Amino acid sequence: MTTLGEFRYEVCGIVTSNPIRWFAIRCGDSELTVHRWNSESANAAGARRYSGEDMPRFTVSRWFDSVCAPPKPSFSQHLSSVVSQARGFQEGHER
Repeated sequence: MTTLGEFRYEVCGIVTSNPIRWFAIRCGDSELTVHRWNSESANAAGARRYSGEDMPRFTVSRWFDSVCAPPKPSFSQHLSSVVSQARGFQEGHER
């Protein structure tokens, strides 16, 4: 159990009273907020605590994946088919 001035890292369970380079993240169905570390944001209802930059980045990415489903079509694939069709059209008119 953590004391009042200690915080637990959500991923591996590390407990510290000196959270350097930590972030607090609150996410719900319609909103995600990333906060630089301070006691108020870390103790807010629903806050998750992360150290470093990789886990917050991963959390944000997973939140986007869950909100942005189904995925949009790949525009690069669409663009290559348009270019291919244009080349075929151009070749047909060069004769």
